[in-house]
Amino acid sequence: MTLLFHIFLNLLVWGSDFSTAQQNAKQQHRLILLNFSGSDWCGPCIKLKKDVFESVEFTAFAEGNLELIRADFPRLKKNQLAKDQQAKNDALAEKYNSSGKFPLTLLINEQGKVLKEWEGYQPSVAKFLAEIKQYR
Repeated sequence: MTLLFHIFLNLLVWGSDFSTAQQNAKQQHRLILLNFSGSDWCGPCIKLKKDVFESVEFTAFAEGNLELIRADFPRLKKNQLAKDQQAKNDALAEKYNSSGKFPLTLLINEQGKVLKEWEGYQPSVAKFLAEIKQYR
């Protein structure tokens, strides 16, 4: 039973369309967590995803409280994004990550205002969640 529970929790879906996430956030009164990642070249990005975003604690909280968006910027040709998705990610980076920091994670309200910013790897899931909960 526990294994099945863990498998279910790790199926948390990260979206890739900020407009949809913003609409959902408005309808469901949720915050948006936007993560800028380099999934195939950024070591801290990969570690953040594995250690924090795929943790049982984060997944359980995020499922009912956050709209999750990942703006990925892979470098390997085999991982290239569709042109329309790349354009969406570029627009998000222009607005929210003009300095090109990776990883960069932002907590954003339903109006698009940045409430909190985390640069780099966040080693403590508990601290990360506590900081998010301050804005609920």
